Parts: sequence; C-alpha cells; structure tokens
Amino acid sequence: MHELSVRLADFDILIRARHAYVVAQCKDYLCPTPLTEETADLTVEASEEELAEEKSKNPPYMQEGYMESICIYRAICRKLPLKGAMLLHGAVISDGTYGYAFTANSGVGKTTHIKLWQKAFGDGITVINGDKPIVRKLDGKWYAYGTPWCGKEGWNVNTRIPLAGICFLRRGETNTVQPFPVKTAVVDIMPQLLIPDEADALMATLDLLDGLLTEIPLFELHCTISEEAARIAREAMTPAPPKAPTLKERLTGLLTKK
Repeated sequence: MHELSVRLADFDILIRARHAYVVAQCKDYLCPTPLTEETADLTVEASEEELAEEKSKNPPYMQEGYMESICIYRAICRKLPLKGAMLLHGAVISDGTYGYAFTANSGVGKTTHIKLWQKAFGDGITVINGDKPIVRKLDGKWYAYGTPWCGKEGWNVNTRIPLAGICFLRRGETNTVQPFPVKTAVVDIMPQLLIPDEADALMATLDLLDGLLTEIPLFELHCTISEEAARIAREAMTPAPPKAPTLKERLTGLLTKK
C-alpha cells in the first residue's frame, strides 16, 4: 500500500493506493511534508467493493491502477462539497489572468474547441485542466483548480485561477455566443457534476451549485471548428476592465480618509 500526501484545491489529502499508477499520476501535486490522518483535510482509498464494481464496468485489458485512480478521485469528489468545493466535468483555460470553463456532453467537441484556443492564441493560453477540474469559492471569489485527473490529453497544471465564466458548448453552422439563463444552465450542468449519495453532501453540492451559477457569468456558444469560434468566445467571456474612479470619487475618497 502506498501513502501519498497530496495537495488539491488547497486541501491536504492523504491517499492510500495499492498501485504505483496513482503515485505517478499525482507526482506534481505532492505536499512538501508527509500528512497523517490528523493533519489531512481528507483521507481516502478505494475499497475492494468499489474496485470490483469499477472492473465490472471496464474491458478486461484496462489497467487496475487506472481503475483504482478513478475510484480514488470519485471518493475525493464525494467529500469535497462538505469542504466547500466540487468537481466540474469540463475544461478550464487560462489567459494568465482569468479562467474560462467549457462544458459539454461527450462528443460535442470540447477538446477540439480547446485546441482552437491554443491555435488562435498560442502561448497566451494555458489549459489548467482538460477534463475534471475542481471549483471552489474562497474569500468571496470562485477559483478553478488543476488536478491530475485531466483526460487522455494530460492537460493539467497544479495551480488555481479566478473563474470568469462558464461556457456551454453546442455544435453550430455559425459562431454565436450569448448569455445563458440560470434556469436552463441548471439542467445542462447537472450531468457534469458528481452527485454524492449522502444527504449532507448532496445538499452542500446544491448550495455550491446555486452560488456558482448565480455568481459566475454563464454563456452558450454555438460554434464551428474554426479559430473564429475561439476568438468570439474569448471576446464575450473576458470581463470588462474596472472603470477608473472619477475625479469626484477620488476627492470623496481622500476626504473620507481624513
């Protein structure tokens, strides 16, 4: 049994794993000092029953270490809502200042769209996570975090970025982007979450989701496979710069300080 001290989404997590696969996967997310159950925020491992169930859902050639990794991340994400964080199935891109989350049903072309951003903007774009980032609210601000569970492309960075928008992708014959109403977004985003079985974790997930969807701008993008799709998405989702204070506001501030 391997014991890993891992830091994810600013949580210290003690992972117990049978296979070296998980050790290699988490190598860029290790804590500087070993954790104990007393010092860890979470302690997780995959049970024999969970592993057996995961094996039953996968072809026989699938690596046991890979399947254990799935079980371990699922165990982490079931506990996160009670800590104020949750998994969002999607990809998060960073322009160095803000993060933009893209989510879609399988087969719509999320990975293809991310590659269009890379092609359009080059080194100005970093993929924080390509498939399973964690989102968390800290000090009144929502952040997206990279994790080593990131899809077959392996896109992930061990960092966090302020989340500026969530975009729901659709295939289209033209490129159009528009604000997405919360009541519609709820239906679309539910399949992209891990919904815990436990009542307290479920309620915590719903509370987090309510905050996320009402506090973060939501967009719907109908797009083609073109760089233009990336450009209009970025233009629409980038927050406007804060307005400079007027002379009256500056003078009022100076008088207030006195």
